[in-house]
Amino acid sequence: MTEQLNPALKAVSDAVLAIGAELSVEEVLQNLVHSARTLVDARYAALGIPDDDGGFSAFLTSGMSDKLIASLGPLPRTHGMLGAILEAPTPFRTSDIHEDPRFNGWWPRGHPDMRSFLGVPIVSQEGVIGAFYLTEKEGAQEFGRADQEVIELLASHAAIAITHARLSEQSRELSVISERNRLALDLHDVVSQKLYSLVLTAEAAATLLDRDAEAAREQVVKLQGIAREALDELRSLIFELRPPDLVRDGLCGALRKHVEVLRRVQSAEVDMEGDLELQADPQRDAEVFRIAQEAMQNALRHAQASRVVVRIGGEDGHLRLDVVDDGVGFDPQAAGLRSQRLGLTSMEERAQRIGGRLEIRSVEGEGTTVHLDV
Repeated sequence: MTEQLNPALKAVSDAVLAIGAELSVEEVLQNLVHSARTLVDARYAALGIPDDDGGFSAFLTSGMSDKLIASLGPLPRTHGMLGAILEAPTPFRTSDIHEDPRFNGWWPRGHPDMRSFLGVPIVSQEGVIGAFYLTEKEGAQEFGRADQEVIELLASHAAIAITHARLSEQSRELSVISERNRLALDLHDVVSQKLYSLVLTAEAAATLLDRDAEAAREQVVKLQGIAREALDELRSLIFELRPPDLVRDGLCGALRKHVEVLRRVQSAEVDMEGDLELQADPQRDAEVFRIAQEAMQNALRHAQASRVVVRIGGEDGHLRLDVVDDGVGFDPQAAGLRSQRLGLTSMEERAQRIGGRLEIRSVEGEGTTVHLDV
């Protein structure tokens, strides 16, 4: 057991680190199943997460080639020994799985034969949420008590890692939904109104065409202006729907591109000042970009700003972002403000997710500054 302890602690440490690494559920599972196979010298290992329909929502393996996995067909069902390990929170091991009455004796064509077996459920507060399956102990006839204890230790941390990864994915999904809802509101509030104005102006021009040609011409000119504004708004919203290429351009590069687009489609003056070289951090860069984007859109759409400036800087791993406008301003402490301006709450939540501090400074009639420290 002592010989296994150090690698076991290393694997557990990796599982704990994965909790804070913002990995996907699949990445967490794949790391865990590789660790489990290595720890107990198993030829094959699998980690299964059951669904609610008699199958597995995920079934990750280690020790099998991609070609072999592809030849085995779809994910297995939760029957036989696979299902048995999910039914109770206690581990099970045997020197020959064929001798157990729960073994149904059937493998998919091309599936390697397996004898020695160790199954360890992954248990969270919800109950059994998955299981480790290890087969074919290398250098021995069966898995021992020490092997079981090591995988039990890994399973206890796997439960935490899986639960956290699921919550992180759900949080990201909610952020995407929130972003899309905001864009849908923008489409309704801005573009739909512009299009409605187009219809009314076109109807007015048609009515005046035979009666007053000059007045009809004025309506047509007005029609052109509204159409141009609607096109600019649509271009801006389409750009927002396209995710920035932060990996290729970096945070500053992506922000600069966004500012260039806004400068072309908005009547207000939009500028960017400063630059910053930081080691890439996908989560931080994405959140900072969205905060800056939200602040700029608020200034252009709601604050009636004639000038918006994005300033970025920092040193020694410290990042500072300011989005400053000369708009109408508002009272940041006003009652009910968060319910009226969900974008402010969204920016604050994004800052919290990356350990940053967001400060909004504004005075009615004197503009607004959104300040972020990370």
